[in-house]
Amino acid sequence: MENKNKPKSVTVYQSDQRLEIEWADGHVSSYPLEGLRRNCPCVICQGGHEHMGKGPDRSLFFGEPEREWEILEIDKIGNHAIRIHWDDGHKNGMYRWDRLRAMCPCQECYPEQGGDF
Repeated sequence: MENKNKPKSVTVYQSDQRLEIEWADGHVSSYPLEGLRRNCPCVICQGGHEHMGKGPDRSLFFGEPEREWEILEIDKIGNHAIRIHWDDGHKNGMYRWDRLRAMCPCQECYPEQGGDF
């Protein structure tokens, strides 16, 4: 059995403002860049060490973007995460595969949102 949190591919679509991950189990997650940036898991973005470990806020994927974002680079961190270099100079967040899978904003994973965006 394949690990559902293992990515097969990661693709950035700058013009569509989204990052797409195809997972080993065939599921495809498409993350609007605004929500991905606002869900940065680093201690600075989370508001301090006391807030570390809280789950992602998927609702951040469904609001109007404050601006367009650009991903300048993505570094693979071992077999468990990626680090995204954003165009605002931020690159502290380590996006673990399990966290990315948990924040998938699609209708199947997040039926509360009421439809695809």
